[in-house]
Amino acid sequence: MTAVQEKPARLISGPGMLLVWFYGVMVVGALSRSAYQIATEFGRAPLAYTLSAVAGVVYAFITYTLVRGGETARRAALVCCAAELAGVLVVGTWTLVEPSAFPDATVWSEYGMGYVFIPVLLPLSAMYWLRRARQRAGA
Repeated sequence: MTAVQEKPARLISGPGMLLVWFYGVMVVGALSRSAYQIATEFGRAPLAYTLSAVAGVVYAFITYTLVRGGETARRAALVCCAAELAGVLVVGTWTLVEPSAFPDATVWSEYGMGYVFIPVLLPLSAMYWLRRARQRAGA
């Protein structure tokens, strides 16, 4: 007997598609920037470049979970968005309090000011969307 698999609930309908697009852009921006900086000038600001690479990986995972869909992916994306927001707030505050620790900017420096504050707005928007997706699925 063949088990019929249920198709996961979509998370990328409507505004969810915009979230995927923004996260996709952030993946490319964060990973390409950090890869170049790590390859060419890692000794200058290793913490900043490593944090930018970590941010890119987090963005990639969130993008994947949004596209994948389903309740497990929604929960994983929600946890990652909360971790992302915590990272933005911690690193953003750290760059303001102790700027000498970051001789070069990260994606999350000054709460993402170099990226038009998208790094702080994106996880908030995504968490709102993911909570609404749960409510819609339950309805």
